[in-house]
Amino acid sequence: MRASKSATRVPLAAFHGDNLQMADPNDRVPGQVPGRYYVDTQCIDCDLCRETAPANFQRNDEEGFSYVYKQPETPEEETLSKDALDNCPVEAIGNDG
Repeated sequence: MRASKSATRVPLAAFHGDNLQMADPNDRVPGQVPGRYYVDTQCIDCDLCRETAPANFQRNDEEGFSYVYKQPETPEEETLSKDALDNCPVEAIGNDG
């Protein structure tokens, strides 16, 4: 039996809800520097962003979440911060720029 030429496509939004970037700029965690990257309260403190972009993300030890303590300043930091955003398991990292 031949496979059909028209494959069924599932929209990307089906995997991410209606909003492809779920981080909420109105729900940012406290203590981060102003700028286009931010972390919202969905953060589960998984450590991925701190491991991926340690120059830009730190942990709030008292509250148990990550936050942006330095906005990217170099192309490498920008790439690593974007990788952290793209790979965040709960989409708690946002980018307003």
